[in-house]
Amino acid sequence: MRALRRQGRISRSEISNITGWSKAKASQEIRSLIEKGYLVEIGEGVSQGGRKPRLLRINNQLGYIAGIDIGATSLDVALADVTGSILQRCSEPTDVKLPPQSVFGRCSELLLDLIRTQGGTPDQLLGIGVGVPGPVDFARGVLVAPPLMPEWENFPIRDFFKKTFHSAFVVVDNDVNIMALGEQRAGDGAGIDHFIFVKIGTGIGAGIISNGRIHRGSDGSAGDIGHICVDKEGPLCACGNKGCLEAMAAGPAIASKALEAARNGSSATLREMRESNGGTLRPEDVNAACREGDQAALDIIRDSGQMIGDVLASLVNFFNPSHIFVGGGITNFGNHLLVAIRRAVLHRSLPLATTHLSIKFSRVGSNVGVMGAISLALDYLFAIEDNLHLMV
Repeated sequence: MRALRRQGRISRSEISNITGWSKAKASQEIRSLIEKGYLVEIGEGVSQGGRKPRLLRINNQLGYIAGIDIGATSLDVALADVTGSILQRCSEPTDVKLPPQSVFGRCSELLLDLIRTQGGTPDQLLGIGVGVPGPVDFARGVLVAPPLMPEWENFPIRDFFKKTFHSAFVVVDNDVNIMALGEQRAGDGAGIDHFIFVKIGTGIGAGIISNGRIHRGSDGSAGDIGHICVDKEGPLCACGNKGCLEAMAAGPAIASKALEAARNGSSATLREMRESNGGTLRPEDVNAACREGDQAALDIIRDSGQMIGDVLASLVNFFNPSHIFVGGGITNFGNHLLVAIRRAVLHRSLPLATTHLSIKFSRVGSNVGVMGAISLALDYLFAIEDNLHLMV
C-alpha cells in the first residue's frame, strides 16, 4: 500500500520485488485487498519482454479525506480522495480571536458543503487532518498556551469534529508542520531528507523535516522560532516576552512600522495610503509602496528579512538543512524579502553549512497547508500498525 501511495500504480511483480514475497504469496495478498475493495486493476502496463503486466492502484472510491488549514486570518478546507487528489476546495477569511466553536463549526459547515457538492455523505469521510496556528500537543491533539488565541487552549478539536463526522478519525498538528508536510508531498521538498519550511504571516514559525520525517520534538513545540528573542528591548509579544522575532518581523510588525513611517513623515507614499485607508495600513500596503519605489517601505521589508535570516542562520548552523522553503502571506513581497533573508543567512552561518544550501519561496502556493493536512491524515489512514482497520 505504501508503494502504491508513492508510485500511483504498480504491477504484481513489482510488489513481489518490493516485499520480498513469493509470487504466490503476493498474489494471495493482492487478491485479498481487491476483494475487500482496497485495490482495483486498471489495465495493462508496458511489456518488459513477456506478457504485459496487469497494473493495480488504490481504489479512489473508498471514501474521502479532508484537509483543514486554519491561519490567524483565514481558513482553507479541501476534500480529497484516498490517493490525495483534491476534489473540492474552498477558502474564506476568519479570525482566531473568535471562540473555537465558531471557527471549527464553520469548518464543519464548509466540509459538509464540499461533500454534498461531490455527491457524497458525511459517513464516507474517513479522516480529517487539521492545522492550527499555535503549539500543539500532538498526542492529545490540543493547543497548549497558544499566544494568538488563549481561549482555544485544550479545546477538544478531535471530539468536536467527531460529533459531525462519526466515522472519521481526526489528527491535529501545528499549521507550519502541516505546511512542511505539504511541501514534502506536493512541492520541491519531495525526496529531500533535511529541510526547513518557514511560514511568515501574522506569526512566524518553522516546520522541520529531518531524515524525511516531520520533527515535532518531545512535546510538539519544535520549530516555534517566532518566539526567539532578537531584541531584549523590543516590543511586547503576544507570548508575554519582549523582542520576539514574531513581534519584530511578522505581518503586524511590518504594518506597525509602516504606520510610524507615515506619521513621522519619512514616507509620503505610506502617508497617502494611510489617509485613503481610513488611518490604517496593512502589510500589503507596504509591499505596494515598495513597488512604487518608496525607500521607507523597502527598508521595512529588508529589516524584517534580515531579522528572519539572522534567526534562520542559527538554525542552519544547528540543523544543517539542504533547503529552506519560505511560505505564508508575506511571501508575496517578492525578492526584496528573500534577498535580505539569504544575505543574513549566508553572512551569519558557517561556510560548510551553506555550501549546498538552497533558500527559496515555496512554489506550492496557497494549497500547501491543505495538502499537508491531507498528507498527514493519509499517513494515519495507511499506518502499518493499524493494518488498514481504519478503512473498514
